[in-house]
Amino acid sequence: MPPSASAVDFFQLFVPDNVLKNMVVQTNMYAKKFQERFGSDGAWVEVTLTEMKAFLGYMISTSISHCESVLSIWSGGFYSNRSLALVMSQARFEKILKYFHVVAFRSSQTTHGLYKVQPFLDSLQNSFDSAFRPSQTQVLHEPLIDEDPVFIATCTERELRKRKKRKFSLWVRQCSSTGFIIQIYVHLKEGGGPDGLDTLKNKPQLHSMVARSLCRNAAGKNYIIFTGPSITSLTLFEEFEKQGIYCCGLLSVRKSDCTGLPLSMLTNPATPPARGQYQIKMKGNMSLICWYNKGHFRFLTNAYSPVQQGVIIKRKSGEIPCPLAVEAFAAHLSYICRYDDKYSKYFISHKPNKTWQQVFWFAISIAINNAYILYKMSDAYHVKRYSRAQFGERLVRELLGLEDASPTH
Repeated sequence: MPPSASAVDFFQLFVPDNVLKNMVVQTNMYAKKFQERFGSDGAWVEVTLTEMKAFLGYMISTSISHCESVLSIWSGGFYSNRSLALVMSQARFEKILKYFHVVAFRSSQTTHGLYKVQPFLDSLQNSFDSAFRPSQTQVLHEPLIDEDPVFIATCTERELRKRKKRKFSLWVRQCSSTGFIIQIYVHLKEGGGPDGLDTLKNKPQLHSMVARSLCRNAAGKNYIIFTGPSITSLTLFEEFEKQGIYCCGLLSVRKSDCTGLPLSMLTNPATPPARGQYQIKMKGNMSLICWYNKGHFRFLTNAYSPVQQGVIIKRKSGEIPCPLAVEAFAAHLSYICRYDDKYSKYFISHKPNKTWQQVFWFAISIAINNAYILYKMSDAYHVKRYSRAQFGERLVRELLGLEDASPTH
């Protein structure tokens, strides 16, 4: 990207004009069909590409202001913003919001619950793949996308009852050097009852399916994938090894699928060993490490030699010896935790009731975070060193046509 590239240029690497034009077409088609069925809407005129960009800009502004209601821009209250409010009337915004669609109609062969947003997710995935080459080390995890704890603490019981429970879980494969999200996987809750997502939460077969889906484009690239206890299993790691994907995972006797692992390594000894001591058992390239540090931590890996030494540095107790696999796992996971703390604050705060719309706005939020990561790696960052919040504000103003799309020097 050239040094003169603007925030919207980076955003449009992932959400280009042709995708936005398709949203314009689908929204207009849905509005027409809706009015044919339920009676005409005299106030409706077909949406344009400029209006669709402004509509996205308004929604994205809630990720900067952290205000749940996008309509507060026009309210005159604490979250109001006169310069943004003048671009489009509140009535027009509400009309676009009412009819907004990415896929207006279900095709005859569609059975997938996310059919209204799947083409957008596919196009986003293709653009992630073509725009960025990740580092060798990556992490599979669920990003922090749940409610803001401050909002939960301050809202009334009635507001809490009104909002619906999220009907999907979002998993990602993430580059552990930059935080760039390489792949997204959305698992839909199939409904209540014994097979619902809540029941499957700790079931290893669900998490193995998620891991396979997230790594379907990773074969043969010598990637090292770090996993949490719910995904770590001998069967999955051996399957990945055949595909040229290497793994390092934390193992939990309670949460992990421990099939094929020696029982002697899964039970804690009666007297705890000294801090930093560890046991190892091997089978081929696979090592099972049981390391002690104020508790037993077990790791399964085929990515690191178990005899290579590492060290974990604690501020109070100094250096604690450990195998290299343990040090690598701790380092990469702590980076992702810091990324989550920093960037999850900038998820779009608008909370629609429809599941496909929730998924869509989460995907847009991830695309903006990825765009900012590319911006920080580019020459454009040295022209104007925008923070994540400034980048978001700049993007909103450029989408609304309030700023020229090239930064002022």
